[in-house]
Amino acid sequence: MIYLDNAATSFPKPERVYKKMDEFYRKSGANPGRSGHKMAMSAAQAVETVRSELAGFFHAPGSERVIFTSNATEALNMAISGLLLPGDEAVTTVLDHNSLSRPLNLMAKERGVRITRALPRGEQVDPDEIRRMITKKTKIVALTHASNVTGWIQDALTIGKIVREHSDAYFLLDAAQSAGLIPVNMRESFIDILAVTGHKALYGPMGTGSLVISERVNLPPFKVGGSGYDSENEFHPEELPYKLEAGTENLPGIVGLGEGIQFILDRGMDNIRAEENRLRMILLEGLEDLNGIKIYTSANAGEGLGLLSLTFDKMPPSDAAMILDGEFGIAVRPGLQCAPYMHKFLGTFPKGSVRISIGCFNTEEEITRTIEAIRQVI
Repeated sequence: MIYLDNAATSFPKPERVYKKMDEFYRKSGANPGRSGHKMAMSAAQAVETVRSELAGFFHAPGSERVIFTSNATEALNMAISGLLLPGDEAVTTVLDHNSLSRPLNLMAKERGVRITRALPRGEQVDPDEIRRMITKKTKIVALTHASNVTGWIQDALTIGKIVREHSDAYFLLDAAQSAGLIPVNMRESFIDILAVTGHKALYGPMGTGSLVISERVNLPPFKVGGSGYDSENEFHPEELPYKLEAGTENLPGIVGLGEGIQFILDRGMDNIRAEENRLRMILLEGLEDLNGIKIYTSANAGEGLGLLSLTFDKMPPSDAAMILDGEFGIAVRPGLQCAPYMHKFLGTFPKGSVRISIGCFNTEEEITRTIEAIRQVI
C-alpha cells in the first residue's frame, strides 16, 4: 500500500514511538498521581516530562498551562465553550475544520454568539481584513494555521499582533494540521489559546492532543472528577493543570507523543517539511499537464504543506479514491475533509475533492507510481 492520507493521521509512526509505548506499558504502566509507590511516581514524572517538552516546543508561558486532551477537537471545545458568552462575537475564517467551526456554530445557536468568517485573498486571509472585522464585542479571533484541504498557511504572527494591539480578544490558533511542520511560538505570535493534536505531524498516537493557554486565559473546568491532587476537596482543584484535567490520562499515548516530538527535534522540522514539499512538487509537476483534473494546493515550491487536493472532470471524488485504493493500493481521502466552508469557497462543495497528503516516510518512487495511477484513472 502507498499511504497518502497523512493529513488525516500520519502513518506509519516512527519506530521509536511504537517501542517507547510498548516499553512503557510493560514496565511503567501505573496510574500517575494516584499512589505513592515507585511505579506510580515514575508514571507521573513521565507525564510531566512530556508536558515540559510541549511547553518548550511551542514556547508556552509555563508547563502548567499545557493541558493534555484526547485530541484538538476536545481542546477547541474546552476553549470555545468556556469563553464565549451571550452577546459575544467571534471572528474566524472559511479555512476552518469542523472541529473549530462546529463548536463556534453551537455557541451561535445556543448562546446567540455572532460569528463572522474571513475569506482568503489568494492563499492567505488578509490580516487587515481580520482587523476590520474585530469589534468591541469580539471575544475570540480564531485562525486555522494551515488548511487541511489545500495546505495554505496563514500569517499567525501578523494576525496575532493585530488582535493584541486592536482588541481585548483572545487569539486562538488551531494548529492541528501545522504543529510539527511549522514553528509555533506562542509568545512571538501573541497566541492565547493553542489547540494541537498528537497523531498528525507530531507523530504521536491517536487519542492525544493538547490545549495550551496563555496567562490571560482563565477557563472553567470542562469536566470534573478524579485528579490525584487535593483529594480532600469536595470540588475540583483550581490549580493548573489539574483544573482542566480530570480522570486518568492516556499515559501510554502521552509517552508516545513525547517520543514523536523527539523524533521531530532529531530529524529537524525544516528538513521534514522540505522533503514533503519536494515530493509535493514532483507530484504537482507530474499532474499539472494532465487534462481532466483540477488541482488545489500552494503555488509556491517552498510554501504550504505536503498536500494537494484535486477534482476529476468526469468522476466524483469518492469513485476516484475507490479506484486508487482498490486497483492501485493508494490510500487517499475523498470528500469534504471535514471542511465544508473551504470547499464552498473553492467551488467544490458538496462532493469535495480527492486529497493527497504526503508524510515524511513517503518516497519518490511512491509519488511516481501515484502520478501514473491518476493518469490511468483519467
